[in-house]
Amino acid sequence: MRTLVVVDAANVVGSKPDGWWHDRRGAAERLRDGLVAYAEEGLPGHPGPLDIVLVVEGAARGVASVPGVRVESAPGSGDDRIAELAAEAAGRPCLVITADRELRRRVGESGAQCAGPRTVRP
Repeated sequence: MRTLVVVDAANVVGSKPDGWWHDRRGAAERLRDGLVAYAEEGLPGHPGPLDIVLVVEGAARGVASVPGVRVESAPGSGDDRIAELAAEAAGRPCLVITADRELRRRVGESGAQCAGPRTVRP
């Protein structure tokens, strides 16, 4: 069974002060494009292929999916959508990429594992 990897776009993009705030949508698109290789190659402790979902919110809403990375525009809070995806994944391996402590607690209740932004953004 393929591991579901849910990426908190706002948290991962915000983890590196590289000027992302000037173009939030562009930053989310760059992150999305950087995730594509992980879909086949996998991540440490999670061999590929992986099902990757990038959750965007706010100014990044509307970023398109690409082969290997499904993009979901959260209708409200990105954290709420990530928690929903983790709960829906019950029974399959799920890894959430975020540094948000409260979100880590919430998805952990669904059995998801967590890893920090550096996992996908060195």
